[in-house]
Parts: sequence; structure tokens; C-alpha cells
Amino acid sequence: MEYIYLHGFASSPQSHKAQYLRDRFATIGINLNLLDLNQGDLSHLTLTRQIQQVVTAFPTSHTPITIIGSSFGGLTAAWLGETYPQVQRLILLAPAFNFLAHWLPKLGKAQRQQWQQSGYLSTYHYGKGRMLPLHYQFVVDLSKYDDSHLKRALPTLIIHGVNDDVIPIAASRNYASQRPWVKLIELESDHSLTNVEEKIWQSIQTFAL
Repeated sequence: MEYIYLHGFASSPQSHKAQYLRDRFATIGINLNLLDLNQGDLSHLTLTRQIQQVVTAFPTSHTPITIIGSSFGGLTAAWLGETYPQVQRLILLAPAFNFLAHWLPKLGKAQRQQWQQSGYLSTYHYGKGRMLPLHYQFVVDLSKYDDSHLKRALPTLIIHGVNDDVIPIAASRNYASQRPWVKLIELESDHSLTNVEEKIWQSIQTFAL
């Protein structure tokens, strides 16, 4: 079994959660492959690009894969699981289902129009610690993905904080309620889930190890 971790939007493999889980996997002799989805170019990030990048990191076709995805990385993981039979299990941490529906309204109509017209939106990158431009193609590409088409029945664990103000807990509740193969664990936390990392690790061990 190969284990791959996908970080969230504007994050990095150096995030606290990624490093914590890598270290926990290492204690039991398992390598957790932390991919850098930024590819040195946040400006032209799209969901399609992330999916294609992760596929190139897959091991030989005979090796089953478990993907752990955080936020936008969780959404990426879900689409990989839908498309590639080699993916055998998913662990989604505050997955960004219906991402545009949650994010775009926060920008406001004027800012969205300016983004579309100018082509770029200044976005804070937590991994870099500074503002970086994001091309509007991010929205165009993501709008082609309809989460309702995620129908493959593969073992899926979702861990989501009930106080998440980035991706509301309702997004994961709705997703799990329509898919009996999905287990949802709700924790007292926000989108970062940093205060419940030990519980996340315990849940991963029970579910996938």
C-alpha cells in the first residue's frame, strides 16, 4: 500500500498537519509521500493540474494507494478516487466540497468581476507567507467539476471540524448522507484541525492501518 498526502489550497508539504502525519507514519515504519502541489507556480493552479500531477506520482499499477487529502487536497483526492481504480481508500480532512460556492461569495461581486476582467486575484499563500496572484482559470477549470458526480463506492473517512468557517461542516454532512460508504467524524475544531491532530491520527490508524 502506498500512502500519499495532498495539502490544501495555498498551503504546502511543510504545513504543521502534513509534517505531523508524516512523523506519525514514520513511527510505524510507513512512508507518507508529501506532494508539493504548488509546483512553484500558484498563479496557474487548477484542480485539473493537481490531479494530473498526483497521477504522475502514483507507483506501479499493481500497488494500491491510500490518499489523505486536506481541504482542496481532499477535493483533489475525491476526484482521483473516482477516476483511478488504483486508489483504494480516501481520508479527507475538511474536504473542499462545493469550494466555489463557499469561496466566491466571500469575495463579493465587485472583486469577482475585477478578477475575471484583470485575470488575476491577489491571494494569501500560507506556505509562502505572502500574497501571490491566482489566475481566473482556477475558477473556470473548477466549475467543470460537479461533486454530485463523485459516485464510486470506495472506503472513505471524512474528518471535519464543526466550527469550520471556510468549508462548513454541512458540506461533508451532505456528501456523506448520500454515500453509505463514507464515514464522517465530526470534531470540535475549525478548518485547520490543528487542535485535534492526535484524534486524526487515531482515526487514521483505526481506518487504514
